[in-house]
Amino acid sequence: MTSLPTLIFDLDGTLVDTAPDLLGAMNAVLIAQGRKPVDPETLRHMVGFGAASLIRQAMAATGPAVAEDRLPALVDDFVAHYAAHLADSSKPFSGVVETLAALQKQGVKMGVLTNKPHELTLPLLKALDLDKFFGAIHGAGRYSYNKPDPRVFRHIVEELTGNANAPAVMIGDSATDVATARAAGVPVIVVSYGYTPEPAHTLGGDALTGDFTQIPALARGLTDQ
Repeated sequence: MTSLPTLIFDLDGTLVDTAPDLLGAMNAVLIAQGRKPVDPETLRHMVGFGAASLIRQAMAATGPAVAEDRLPALVDDFVAHYAAHLADSSKPFSGVVETLAALQKQGVKMGVLTNKPHELTLPLLKALDLDKFFGAIHGAGRYSYNKPDPRVFRHIVEELTGNANAPAVMIGDSATDVATARAAGVPVIVVSYGYTPEPAHTLGGDALTGDFTQIPALARGLTDQ
């Protein structure tokens, strides 16, 4: 049986259902700006492209578009609120903890690669006791470039294995994750329960699943090809 390659996971919408706490932070900003809050389903399709993008989308959905010169202050407000509540209601998706534990026991090298700010990524993973599964964690801000730039993918693979070109698989829920994998020349597994505004089956992944526990078998199958 082929051993599993290094596994690189997206965070929001892949490992953890962070939408409830992101919704709370986003709605706090909207209400402070005199806007109506957005509902959970609307918010889910805005997540995954960073705080600035989330705020732009939410403001546009609730009234006039935000002026770019006001955006930094709103991002600061959002991050401050979210940082204080980032694990109030967020939780790992079904099957995540037991699957990661089994993979760790097998000695599989695993990392997290997310465009969530690094200063929020680490506390969230620690609060949920997920950080123990990963040998490398890369959030936005560790480098001057983020997903889908392939360099950040190769950095995390090198940190885990000592070889930037070691066999690896990307696991995520968005077009950004697929683009990252394509740019890095690696296979990608797309989870169908995430936050993508496009149907997951249209993203062009090499495998698609709504069951996190299937990921080891899918990753092995992609390696065997």
